[in-house]
Amino acid sequence: MGADELSATLWRGRRQLDFLLFLLETQLLHLRAGNWHRLNFTASELEKVLENLRFESLARGVEATALAKEWRAPDQFTLPALVEIAPPGVWAELLDEHRRALVSLVKDIDGAVAANISILEKGPDEARAGLDDIEILATQVNIERALAAVSEASLPFLRDFLGLS
Repeated sequence: MGADELSATLWRGRRQLDFLLFLLETQLLHLRAGNWHRLNFTASELEKVLENLRFESLARGVEATALAKEWRAPDQFTLPALVEIAPPGVWAELLDEHRRALVSLVKDIDGAVAANISILEKGPDEARAGLDDIEILATQVNIERALAAVSEASLPFLRDFLGLS
């Protein structure tokens, strides 16, 4: 365990967050284009990446706890706190670069989440014309599933770790 393991975990998390942002933007493009029938696919993909992010959150917690112990950090620590107590050398700069990149991704994700929720909550009223009851019900179920997945992308544990809460 050590700073190199935490850094590797943060890299994996950054890739997953970038993929989450891609999926949110993709879903947003489909919604804006009126492709409401694609929600079953986009919601499914969002759920998968969010599951991966839950795993990455656990791994990050294990690695960060081990590093905090190694660096004699207090029990309640954040990534900014680890940056502050990093020993002389490259680790403070590298961990701070991870922090800046993660904060930027979180902000971009927040914007994509807000845009998705805004459109999902309005629903496809004009697209319902000509649909039968089962198609309308299926669309509503997909909207609810997509809303649940998008809402989960608020990432509270990551926000805490980044000192954003």
